[in-house]
Amino acid sequence: MSPILGLQLLLVASGAIAVAAIARRKGWPAPLLLVAAGLLVSPLVPAVPLDPELVLYVFLPPLLYSAALDSSYLRLRDVKRAVALLSIGLVLFTTAVVGFVVHLMLPALPLPLAFALGAIIAPPDAVAAVAVGRRLGLPRQALTILIGESLFNDATALTVYRVALGALTGGAVDLLGLLDSVGQFLLTAVGGVVIGLALALAFAWLFTLTRDSLVENTLMLLIPFAAYMAAESVHVSGVIAVVIVGLYLGYRMHLRGFGTRLVSDAVWKVTDFFLETIVFALIGLQLVTVIRGISGYSAWQVAGYAAAVLGVTILTRFVWVFAATYVVKLVGRGRRQAPTRQQSVILGWAGMRGVVSLAAAFALPPDVPPRDRALVLFLTFTTVIGTLLIQGTTFPALIRRLGVSGEQEQYEDRLAEAAAQQAALEAGLAELERLVAEQEGEPDEIQRQVIDQLREKSWRRSLSAWERLGGGTGQGGAETPSNLYRRLRRDMLQAERQVFVRLRDERRLDDEVLREVMAQLDFEEAILER
Repeated sequence: MSPILGLQLLLVASGAIAVAAIARRKGWPAPLLLVAAGLLVSPLVPAVPLDPELVLYVFLPPLLYSAALDSSYLRLRDVKRAVALLSIGLVLFTTAVVGFVVHLMLPALPLPLAFALGAIIAPPDAVAAVAVGRRLGLPRQALTILIGESLFNDATALTVYRVALGALTGGAVDLLGLLDSVGQFLLTAVGGVVIGLALALAFAWLFTLTRDSLVENTLMLLIPFAAYMAAESVHVSGVIAVVIVGLYLGYRMHLRGFGTRLVSDAVWKVTDFFLETIVFALIGLQLVTVIRGISGYSAWQVAGYAAAVLGVTILTRFVWVFAATYVVKLVGRGRRQAPTRQQSVILGWAGMRGVVSLAAAFALPPDVPPRDRALVLFLTFTTVIGTLLIQGTTFPALIRRLGVSGEQEQYEDRLAEAAAQQAALEAGLAELERLVAEQEGEPDEIQRQVIDQLREKSWRRSLSAWERLGGGTGQGGAETPSNLYRRLRRDMLQAERQVFVRLRDERRLDDEVLREVMAQLDFEEAILER
């Protein structure tokens, strides 16, 4: 990488973080603001190239792995039919419909290339939709379907994309070639699952040999790249391999030490934030590069093509989502998995495309004629921008308008948590009483104080869990004892920090000691936040 390109990426990252910081402060959707900022800045700065290999081999694996690690295998299993219909069925349906429509509009464009365009714009990126849905309290089932779709649809789309490119370079497609393409698709998917399971078991065994949170989280950072490259090296789906490893290790995260879990949460939050800000900024910054490539077409021509492809892409998703909802309700026990009518509307509108589509468009082989290549890139870019800015900006209003809320679900979660906390604390207290009873002789004064402190702490934790059911307030809006305790203890911790810092400044406390005591206070405050 040249120093100039490195400097460009550094400036992009710095600007993207600044824009994302403003979005977070204002409560705006950061992905949409980043794309809009990129579009505005693109004509004013030198072109920043979007390297397909950078996206597919550097950005995509950790983002997929983090999403899989944070997902619920059990919830995904509950909605597996809906996820499969979207991540496989919808991608194939969108590819076919968009491919035929584009070929009808542009007969000179080879049919395999039209299908390649369909595969390129078929997979939505759920980052923006999930962020908005979580902030507005979208029901967990709808969020799980969106997350599950985004985990697996890239694998389907990239596989179909490669098959279409193979047909483009190999000539006409006959029945034998079609069967061969289906075989390639199945081999790629099954191979990804096999590689993913094998690596998941290997990494799980490796973690049984380690007991160091720093080492384990460093290995975690390497896992998505290792899984992706291992699968791609044998020509199977790296996306599926990464997702399988992430789901398996996330399901078994309780077996890791508390230090690993605490550090892991922070590491992946920072990683996701950093990569996502750069990715969405890069999308907007491709404006000038894309427009320059279509100089051979009239503005009205390309505008009409872009509007048609965008409209077909959006409509196709709605048609498939409602058809899939009907199918899920009919099949076996699918009624529990099927989203409601309001949720189906939201799922249909949550079709924002992302950087994987752009990367695939930029990765078209060099033997594609430059004119066709430029048109495919332009149609991909306008579809990505159109879905992000049209659907993304109206998505929050749609959720509010339909009145879809997870408030009852959140209340049931707090109720289940309080009951579970009560059962766990009773088990802890029973263990404490057993240990005290087994002790020889009566406990002395200091031991009794320690035992009383443990009992009081258990009582306070139990009380806190039940108080959260009321939103942290008691009768008449009065502050609950747990909230009062947390508020006063936070103020005390701040006063303690000031003393430690003053002693450090007076050279009466070493910086290393300061960091140790600060870490202890930070952990206590983190517990209070919970």
